[in-house]
Amino acid sequence: MRIVRILGFPVAVVYGLVVHIRNFLFDRGLLASRSFKTPTICVGNLSVGGTGKTPMIEYLVRLLAKDHKVAVLSRGYKRKSTGFQLAHVGSDAYQLGDEPFQIHKKFPEITVAVDANRTHGIVTLENKVQPDIILLDDAFQHRKVVPSLAILLTAYDQLFYDDFYLPTGSLRDAKNQKNRADIIVVTKCPKDLPQKEQNAIVAMMKTVRPVFFTYLDYDQGVRSTNGNLSYKDIEGKKIGLVTGIANPKPMVDFLKGKGVDFTHHAFADHHFFSEKELNRFKQFDVILTTEKDYVRLGDKVPHAYYVGVRHQFIPSHGIGFNTILAEKLKNHLVSWP
Repeated sequence: MRIVRILGFPVAVVYGLVVHIRNFLFDRGLLASRSFKTPTICVGNLSVGGTGKTPMIEYLVRLLAKDHKVAVLSRGYKRKSTGFQLAHVGSDAYQLGDEPFQIHKKFPEITVAVDANRTHGIVTLENKVQPDIILLDDAFQHRKVVPSLAILLTAYDQLFYDDFYLPTGSLRDAKNQKNRADIIVVTKCPKDLPQKEQNAIVAMMKTVRPVFFTYLDYDQGVRSTNGNLSYKDIEGKKIGLVTGIANPKPMVDFLKGKGVDFTHHAFADHHFFSEKELNRFKQFDVILTTEKDYVRLGDKVPHAYYVGVRHQFIPSHGIGFNTILAEKLKNHLVSWP
């Protein structure tokens, strides 16, 4: 893999040049951007790979949906449908994509829609649903939309300022685009990240934007539609871990820390499992997986369970994040909880 990245350096340079030209054209108004009457919050990153965008969307849903009519708009990556799709009772991961379907199942009281054309998706939601606020999942690079507020995520083990353009690195956008963010969140941190290291990371970012730090808080048990189990319940069983996410390492480390003994079957992000692969999982007493993968596995593998996860802010950061969010949105929303 390292050789591939080195050989891909010329391609990465060209890719970076194209990215800079594109951003220049948007910055100068030569490519059109537009804002909308409905407040929009964009959650995204500068790199490919998992920074925890879906858990952040879920955090915002929990924060906002009690008092506001919330809609989530996503591209619906790797879905089998096309165009604008509105989630309904009969929706599945093939229609919506795994992450939007996960959100739809988890929060049936809100509106979930997918559209690769975010501008068209927002207009359609405004006409059909008239939400109070729209959460844009993975739309930081979608510059045709000017969000009311932009939240930029960067993973602790792959900070954007230490990265390079694809395919040599993982960047899909320029580092200076951090300046378009209103808030920056460093995700997947150690739970006890020292203040000194937090300060060093903020200094390396060279930003005046507020920066917050979160860690992944995994459930202390596993879940399925058939019931929940504790980690003690699965002791001594033959366990397979199945992941189709960009970076399964945090989950692998968590399960090892819980003393769970498993065989790991890792697949590409958003992977749809074949019949042959599903049959391979029958050799295990228990299949553990992520919540995102479970929406593609749960109805096909009866012995599958998922490990739920949430963003938790490092102490005191959550209050600060919520306060700044409220401050920046107060001119867009009539009321705030």
